[in-house]
Amino acid sequence: MAEARAHIIISGRVQGVFFRYTMEQIATSFDVKGWAKNTTDGNVEAVLEGEKENVEKVIEWSHHGPDGAAVKDVEVKWEDYTGQFKDFSIKYF
Repeated sequence: MAEARAHIIISGRVQGVFFRYTMEQIATSFDVKGWAKNTTDGNVEAVLEGEKENVEKVIEWSHHGPDGAAVKDVEVKWEDYTGQFKDFSIKYF
């Protein structure tokens, strides 16, 4: 399996709905590492690393997110895998 890294930005109603917390649970269940954070413009930004198939599953989940979210768009930028993360974390600015 190929390892992959994706930098994603999720827009819509994605703050205040446990998006980052739920993403952390989903990512961990697929052994995807990285981080997620709220941005000042109301989006959620995340970097995901792991097996490409598993990273794609987290991205797929991001298109709807947790209950209460209303996702408008998910921008995905594929980057070179670095292996820099030990786990998945939530960043607080």
